[in-house]
Amino acid sequence: AMPTVRGWNLPDELFYDVDNNLWYKDNGDGTFTVGMTMIATGMAGQLVAFTAKKPGKTIAEGKSCATVESGKWVGPAKLAFEAEIIEVNEDLNSNPKLANADTYGAGWMVKVKPADFAAAKATLTPGTAVAAPYEAKMAADAFAGCAAA
Repeated sequence: AMPTVRGWNLPDELFYDVDNNLWYKDNGDGTFTVGMTMIATGMAGQLVAFTAKKPGKTIAEGKSCATVESGKWVGPAKLAFEAEIIEVNEDLNSNPKLANADTYGAGWMVKVKPADFAAAKATLTPGTAVAAPYEAKMAADAFAGCAAA
């Protein structure tokens, strides 16, 4: 099953930081894979550049793990919790369009190891519960959705 908010897919096996439009996949080993949601890539449009912080670097809560650039937008990908970057998607560096083409797969950005995994996971919204907060956010942002874009 996949919740859809205004035409966007938000896979329910993932976890979300709704405020920052990022998804987190629990890798089962104390790490998360992190990427932009389809809503983020939809708003940004075609990505033209992706620059991540280096593996081994610890990122504070609310700070950027990567910078994402599209034709109309440049911005930070902010982590929801303190974590160490353990891997960067080099394929995304060389081909930023992967974030648009395979948002929840090959378009991932970084893998991170949270300082406190349980606390980190508790800050995220499970996909099974993400539709309502996303609807509220989009209503607040006055964002029509994919169909109108």
